[in-house]
Amino acid sequence: MPDGGIRAVFFDLDGTLADTAPDLGGALNALLAELGRPPIAMSVLRPHVSAGTRGMLGVGLGLTPDDHGYGERATRFLELYAERLCVGTRLFDGVRQLLEELERRDIRWGIVTNKPARFTEPLAECLKVSHRASAIISGDATPRPKPAPDGLVLACQRSGVPPPLTLYVGDDLRDIQAGRAAGMRTVAAAWGYLGDGAPIEVWGADATIAQPLDLLQLL
Repeated sequence: MPDGGIRAVFFDLDGTLADTAPDLGGALNALLAELGRPPIAMSVLRPHVSAGTRGMLGVGLGLTPDDHGYGERATRFLELYAERLCVGTRLFDGVRQLLEELERRDIRWGIVTNKPARFTEPLAECLKVSHRASAIISGDATPRPKPAPDGLVLACQRSGVPPPLTLYVGDDLRDIQAGRAAGMRTVAAAWGYLGDGAPIEVWGADATIAQPLDLLQLL
């Protein structure tokens, strides 16, 4: 991937910037307990975390958004998640140092996620990154979530950096699709959840990195 000229780096949130699996998985297991069902191991849940509520209810209850009862279960799941939003969630190892180095190099950074603002904003506060980001774009900030490029285009507008001078880092195929559609260069985060679909090697990212600090080698 060509280096130089990068003036901003945007990150997906769940599975890229922060490990939110403990709290999303905890909310699902709390819902299962209410329904009299056994908990599911975190190792089983982690690949589905990037898909949010849809992923959690799919693996936990076998429900899709088109199924009867999905809306009711989704509402309760999100209530339980709100109660434990930042209990076990942490920035991935190396992320804090990466953000500090980007700031030292005067490279702007931000977050673009499909997570609704009601969760994104308090979570960013809890992780102590909200006041430092040049843009935080939630899934309900634009009409179309990823893989549409709308959120990433908005992040560029708010940061004042055109897409060709940005990188988007994500752990899901939709992240790479959104970044490419926005005209950004893309980086696949191999430390993330990676979803349960196509393998990372065929996503078409400009680069794949094993850990957050590896990003510095691309700048």
